[in-house]
Amino acid sequence: MAGGGFAGAATAVDYGGAKMTASVIITCIMAASGGLIFGYDIGISGGVTTMGPFLEKFFPKVLRRMAAARPDRYCIYNSQSLTAFTSSLYIAGLVASLVGGRLTAAVGRRALMISDVDRRPILLGFGVGFANQATPVYLSEMAPARWRGAFNTGFQLCLGVGVLAANLVSYAVIRVNGHWGWRLALGLAGAPAVVFLVGAAIVSDTPSSLAARGRIDAARRALRHVRGPNADVDAELDGILRHLKVSRPSEDGGSSPFRQLLRRRYRHHLVMAVAIPFFQQMTGINVIAFYAPVLFQAVGFEGSSAVLGSVILAAINLGSTLVSTFIVDRHGRRVLFMQGGVQMFLCQVAVTCVLGVIVGSDGGAQLPRGGALAVLVLMCVYAAGFGWSWGPLSWLVPSEIFPVEIRSAGQAVSVAVNLAVSFAQAQAFLAALCWMKYGVFVFYAGWIAVMTAFVAAFLPETKGVPLEAMEGMWAAHWYWKRFAGPESSPTVKSSA
Repeated sequence: MAGGGFAGAATAVDYGGAKMTASVIITCIMAASGGLIFGYDIGISGGVTTMGPFLEKFFPKVLRRMAAARPDRYCIYNSQSLTAFTSSLYIAGLVASLVGGRLTAAVGRRALMISDVDRRPILLGFGVGFANQATPVYLSEMAPARWRGAFNTGFQLCLGVGVLAANLVSYAVIRVNGHWGWRLALGLAGAPAVVFLVGAAIVSDTPSSLAARGRIDAARRALRHVRGPNADVDAELDGILRHLKVSRPSEDGGSSPFRQLLRRRYRHHLVMAVAIPFFQQMTGINVIAFYAPVLFQAVGFEGSSAVLGSVILAAINLGSTLVSTFIVDRHGRRVLFMQGGVQMFLCQVAVTCVLGVIVGSDGGAQLPRGGALAVLVLMCVYAAGFGWSWGPLSWLVPSEIFPVEIRSAGQAVSVAVNLAVSFAQAQAFLAALCWMKYGVFVFYAGWIAVMTAFVAAFLPETKGVPLEAMEGMWAAHWYWKRFAGPESSPTVKSSA
């Protein structure tokens, strides 16, 4: 048996709701717009840090370093105060994701998404944490099993739209060259929140969340709304209720979902809640998104050309995420994880070779036009690999693997790990670039090799498996079956 294989696979169950309805499409699009908030915040941070008026006002030492006679291109932007600006919101987001894990179990996914917008003007980071905690789970619970991957990918798709929009705004204000440009770029961060507020206001809570809180009639109405008149909503609701019943929270003496997550029978869930978001960030994608304009300036792009390179990179990422939407439910999660991993690994190694040969370890050489173009092309191929693999799948898989009794806690841990590693990398990347030079890309290539091997060995395929039958995948896995108890595993039909 292959390392990541499984003996059987649960069949997709649509309870008569196999026909895609307009209601579920609109609902999931509105919910996925939460990704706009996170995406714009990521993209705009890197854009404003290349604007002269912004640096002059807040980081004059960086400007003086840029004006040096022969600067080390790897170290121009090495400023702890500058990196603190881009990374500070993730600490608040980390706290919010953990708090949100408790809140969403009590008040539901929709209420937490609305509170994300209400809190945004006060603490941007709390908005990011709440949106990332609630939205992917909401999408997985709302979508039919057959198309869950496509609908959940909408979160990463909206995130990509946010990054692209932020880079376009940065490019436009740099071209105008006004001293007010950075203020406009930061102020427009409120626009995604308005879009998300409208979306959260018109959608209902998920049937699973409503049923878990005892609102059975409301859960039935929500199912009928998104599945359509021909769906057997009573059968699907019965499946949800049976899954809630066998979760047996009373066995844990009323302990919190976070305490339950530490128990042996949830060991596989805890490992994935930590490993998948950790590995996603160790691809290096977020620091490249944060600092893409800075990075392109460091390797030879000048002025608005550096931001234009970031625009191209963001557009490629967005397009590849759209590709993932169409293929994730056809080819499955594991194939995309591994193919994207190989593609990103090769690109990082190639970038290392280009920079090592041309720029060298002292960072004193100017990258010629051909070399700069080669770096841009390699970064675009890298972004495409991430866009159809680790980008959307790192939100999709954690949101679909947890049983309902620990789903909120598991997603909270997953988002907290994601934001904690984002903070650490955003704070350390520019210093690492200065110290490791082009070797920083080898560092990320090594991690990509590790995570690709991890997926091959330890992640079962979840394509088309109903959330209520997901535990059967773990019970059939060559390694995780020792933790997934047979008493909590639904009957699994062989895929052979």
